[in-house]
Amino acid sequence: MFSLSILVCRRGKRILHARSRVAMTLQNGLMISAKGCSDSAENKNSLRWDLTPAMIQEQTERLIQRVRQDFDTIGATDVSKVTIENTLKPLADAKLHYASSRHVLDFPQFVSECKDIRSASTEADKRLADFDVELSMREDIFQRLIVLKEKKLNGLSSETERFVERLITLGKRNGLHLSKETQEEITSISKTISELSIDFSSNLNEDNTCLSFTEDELGGLAESYMNGLDRLEDSRFKVTLAYPHYYPLMKRCHIPETRRKMEEAFHSRCKEENTPILERLIELRAKMAEMLGFKTHADYVLEMNMAKSSSVVAHFLDEFHEKLKPLGVQERKVILSLKQKECKRRGLNFDGQIHAWDMPYYMNQVEQVKFSVDKDKLIEYFPLEVVKEGLLGIYQDLLGLTFCQVKHAQVWHDSVSLYSVLDSTTGEEIGQFYLDLHPRVGKYGHAACFGLQPGCQGPDGKRMIPVAAMVANFTKPTDAFPSLMQHHEVETFFHEFGHVMHELCSRTQYAEFSGTLVETDFVEVPSQMLENWVWEREPLHRMSRHYRDGSPIPDRLLDKLIASRVANTGLMNLRQVVLSKLDQSFHTKPQADTAQEFAKHCQDILGIPATPGTNMPASFSHLAGGYDGQYYGYLWSEVYSMDIYFSRFRKEGIMNPKVGMEYRKVILEAGGSIDGADMLKTFLGREPRQDAFFYCKGLTKHVNGCV
Repeated sequence: MFSLSILVCRRGKRILHARSRVAMTLQNGLMISAKGCSDSAENKNSLRWDLTPAMIQEQTERLIQRVRQDFDTIGATDVSKVTIENTLKPLADAKLHYASSRHVLDFPQFVSECKDIRSASTEADKRLADFDVELSMREDIFQRLIVLKEKKLNGLSSETERFVERLITLGKRNGLHLSKETQEEITSISKTISELSIDFSSNLNEDNTCLSFTEDELGGLAESYMNGLDRLEDSRFKVTLAYPHYYPLMKRCHIPETRRKMEEAFHSRCKEENTPILERLIELRAKMAEMLGFKTHADYVLEMNMAKSSSVVAHFLDEFHEKLKPLGVQERKVILSLKQKECKRRGLNFDGQIHAWDMPYYMNQVEQVKFSVDKDKLIEYFPLEVVKEGLLGIYQDLLGLTFCQVKHAQVWHDSVSLYSVLDSTTGEEIGQFYLDLHPRVGKYGHAACFGLQPGCQGPDGKRMIPVAAMVANFTKPTDAFPSLMQHHEVETFFHEFGHVMHELCSRTQYAEFSGTLVETDFVEVPSQMLENWVWEREPLHRMSRHYRDGSPIPDRLLDKLIASRVANTGLMNLRQVVLSKLDQSFHTKPQADTAQEFAKHCQDILGIPATPGTNMPASFSHLAGGYDGQYYGYLWSEVYSMDIYFSRFRKEGIMNPKVGMEYRKVILEAGGSIDGADMLKTFLGREPRQDAFFYCKGLTKHVNGCV
């Protein structure tokens, strides 16, 4: 998932192998390339994570004051004398200072274990969000940019021209060409939207709902899962709604009532608090879009995307829905048959229906029955440390990079690690990333990449080192078991780390285009493309070995896993269509009953009813995190990510360093300084096509000569 302010997250976001380069073993046992790494590597560019609540408040006000002064100086420049040097450069420098300073203030709300710090960070985020609106409504800056553009200066780089055009476009989208009265109303609405969005996310982060069950009520769950649960005084087990607890239970517990209780609780999270917030957001977004001359909020946000309009998105989703319908019908029949057999075998009443709490359980059974994938056996080959070792090695080899763990790094929790990223050829440090991989109370509950510092040209002409953090919630290790990962978690890891690489590899002139600041329906392309590696034999071997004896994953088990990629593809993708169409429905109307709309889309598209009394949209974080009107982007991006993968990497070698370096240069380094469509044409050597997308969904048998 990507939030237009600071975050990239997945749907909500993944062996030791002999290598030609020398390797070094670090304190945690992880082996990474030693080329260019110093044994005494210290963190020279670290951000500070030891701020107290009072310091967060003080630094927030100081940052606002400085940036406001910078903007005031630019706004006071004689309009007739504006130049690149006295207007655009100081504006770019001020924006860079703001972007590189704010995240030590607004990021702790997602990761700090101290509630007071999280609260202070949330308040800082609200204060900065209000200031964002103030900056976006600076008509004095807007007028000077228009004059600068009209001068038609020669010799400007294409990125500088793009920067000027973008700032003017954003000014018009904020209503700076409209009356003062209208501008004031837009300012008020924008600030309210920002505050409500922060409250929505904060409510989810602070949710600590848990349920308790007897051992019998948790029938079917693996020993490693049970060992990870806390035991209550009455001998019952405490089960939270965090991903490492929720999803394994929903897939493996054979007690329907336990699954029902969990699913109902999961899709009722923050229902009372967030439902009115979301419905108010929908109303305010629609009102502001109308004031700015757009038919709907969806059309407003889509103007800046590849899709351009809600009608284009509707056509895309309708076409995909029609192709998936027959597959969905077929898969529901299979699931219903499995449920009937299970009920008979266990002496349960068969009601002839598929409920929401049945879906994960029987979809898991499809993988076991149809593809013979033994999840209990498979998980033993994916200990987190082995997966991490293999994943980092693959990314290094593919993109020509070297990762060095930074010793004695200042971090926000003792389980967090920091790495420096070097170019393998030149030894230049190109960025740094944090890994924060286990759940904690109050921590962000999904998997996400947070951009903490942009990678672009600084005021001194030198490149600022970008910094990013990957935040996830993989199972914690216990005394009896290491952290063991489901294969879908390996995929999540690979995906989110792709976002990290996008943040760190970008080499733009302006912070405005750094890293993942691309069109929202293009932002998932790099990460989705890299997910393919977790379905290929060589990468899987590098990321797996048995946690007890280090033995490789058996070929028979590996073949079954790879074949299972198309398992349940109809229902899984119809679920994405539901969420995409739901988002479009919310944002093409002036108001919405969110629970009713969700129930309707589930029944009409998925063919499975939402559980009465729940409201999944109240915990649909994308809708308050920068994906409003744009959730379709996950499916849209897949069209391009699959085309890239099959047309270049699958044909020329998935570990081909030449293709990997070209990908780094053309796609990752460009950030948002070039349109996504132009990047694709350059890398593919042609216009993009859809056949690889439908092939990976199991809807066609051939793609570009690949079978």
